[in-house]
Order: sequence, then C-alpha cells, then structure tokens
Amino acid sequence: MVHSLYAVVRSGGKQYRVEEGLLLTVASLEGEPGKTVTFGEVLLVADGDAVKAAGKATVTGEIVGHGKTEKLTIFRYKNKTRSRKKTGHRSKTTTVRITKIEA
Repeated sequence: MVHSLYAVVRSGGKQYRVEEGLLLTVASLEGEPGKTVTFGEVLLVADGDAVKAAGKATVTGEIVGHGKTEKLTIFRYKNKTRSRKKTGHRSKTTTVRITKIEA
C-alpha cells in the first residue's frame, strides 16, 4: 500500500485536495512569482489511512505565475422585444506549486 500525504485546503471560497509537488490554480493571490504562500485554512490532513482534522497544520507553496481563465460569454435575450446583450468575463488566477505539508 502506498502512503500518500495529502491535505484539503480552502482558498478563495473553494476547497482543494493538495499533495506535495502538485500544481494548483486558485483565485488570484497577492505576490510575485517565486514568493512563498501559506494557506491559512487547512481543513484536513491524511497520511495513508490516518485521517485527522487539521488543528495546527500548514500548507506552503511557491507562486509559479499569474494568468486568466478562459473567456466566459454571457448572452441575455428577451423574446419579442429585440432586446439582447452580450458580455464576457475572465477571472484572474494564480498558479501555485505545493512545496510542503506539515501536520
């Protein structure tokens, strides 16, 4: 059986399952590429079959780069009134490489 250490963290209102060495794309974070980021809200840490709620666990990572998601097209249309509106949206993202999980 392979023992894999993983954690569940919350960032930007979403939860992510992370392992060491994983590239993770999250909502925009402050910092330049190469800087270290610590995820404040660690919800769970698991080492093989041992799963525990993370009391004082920390997950750190390194910012790899910043970017944007693919364009999301919003089209609103109202029947019989010749009313239509087209808009677009791209969210800013940050790519982080997980470097260390400390339980």
